[in-house]
Amino acid sequence: MQRPPFTALASVYDAIMADIEYDDWAEFVLTYLRAEGVTPRRLLDLACGTGASSAPFAARGLDVTGLDYSADMLRVARERHPHLTFVQGDLRDFQVDGPFELITCIFDSLNNLTDPADLGRALARAHAHLAPGGYLAFDVNTRAGVRDLWEGDTIEGLTETPDGREVHYHWSHHYEPDTELGVVQAFVRVEGDEFVEVHRERGYDQADLDPLLAAAGFAEWTFVEYPDYAPPALDATRVWVFARVAPEGAGA
Repeated sequence: MQRPPFTALASVYDAIMADIEYDDWAEFVLTYLRAEGVTPRRLLDLACGTGASSAPFAARGLDVTGLDYSADMLRVARERHPHLTFVQGDLRDFQVDGPFELITCIFDSLNNLTDPADLGRALARAHAHLAPGGYLAFDVNTRAGVRDLWEGDTIEGLTETPDGREVHYHWSHHYEPDTELGVVQAFVRVEGDEFVEVHRERGYDQADLDPLLAAAGFAEWTFVEYPDYAPPALDATRVWVFARVAPEGAGA
């Protein structure tokens, strides 16, 4: 019944996450870049999952490549978005033909890298795949977000897959003070078949991310909140980061 993260969940992930604001997030990212005078053409969407985060960018005219570690999630992505390119890879050591003007990693996917050294490696790989002046845009749950998210609570519901299967889900969350990790136990029943996946996240604050972004080689970065681009409040549970590679010739 216990399955590795993002395996069995792949077939019902989009049904459970039907209300996630992927389209609004894509517009949020591109609006920020337009204000900075940047119009990206090629996008690499890291931890793309089933492609739900990739498709809104493609609908806005970008040439999109999605990358994910899970073969199960990518199988669904290729079925639902056959016009997009998807590749399998590890965030910590991926290699994709680039460069890209924009790289995204959306829906707190980087929080799944619970070792800060692994997060640093992922940021460095993103930097290596960006064109001069290109941007990495991502969101993360903060330490407060991971500590408080759903604490003592559960998320439960019924939904239906596109092919008509009934899905019952029951997700519980708790925080481990000794490891400083948030743990989500995701129980799913699909017409009598049951499985559980356990997902772990580490929260990252600006003080954690600043040295990692600098070590990865980014020239500048900004922390904002969604949807108004305001500086994050001290108790913010989620922040967005826009990190830029130095433009060509900068500092010469």
